[in-house]
Amino acid sequence: MTKIKLCGLSRIQDIETANTLKPDYIGFVFAAKSKRRVTQLQAAELKSKLNPETKAVGVFLDDDLDMVAGMMNLGIVDVVQLHGSEDEEYIKKLRVITDKPIIKAFVINTAEDVKRAEQSTADYILLDGGKGSGKVFDWSLLKEIKRPYFLAGGLNTENAAQAVASLKPFAVDVSTGIETDGFKDAEKMTAFVAAVRKGESK
Repeated sequence: MTKIKLCGLSRIQDIETANTLKPDYIGFVFAAKSKRRVTQLQAAELKSKLNPETKAVGVFLDDDLDMVAGMMNLGIVDVVQLHGSEDEEYIKKLRVITDKPIIKAFVINTAEDVKRAEQSTADYILLDGGKGSGKVFDWSLLKEIKRPYFLAGGLNTENAAQAVASLKPFAVDVSTGIETDGFKDAEKMTAFVAAVRKGESK
């Protein structure tokens, strides 16, 4: 079964909708420049309301190692997602100070980008069209990939079923595609989860 990550949740009502839908993961964005950014205090409050069966992913962008590890070790996030230029040395150092799983995001423009992602020592890789751009990349680049991956970039209620049916990713990750006017939309969140499940049955 394809796992689902609903990313960029920032309000209590977003968490309540997620608790109804029961995705495998939700995401809290800590990147300073993001319009979806939440503070440590906000994330802690939201996490306290989250169904414990759903893992909270913290999305970081070239942040200080100690800050990232602190969030994880405090239990605010269960998984860390590195969405910047963090290299193998960064991942190695992070593993020393926390034992939580690590997702490394890669922007995919060429077959070489896919190969580079496959070589990552992170626990999971996430393949994106651009850092939060909401753009779909060329999925044909994934035809040779051997490693399980999170598929991101431009996913929405319209194309999720096709993506799951044709690519069979380990997980799908959506943010912009479940928003209306910059905020999470409960109807779109529900429709996205339904579309993923429909794609699995094809």
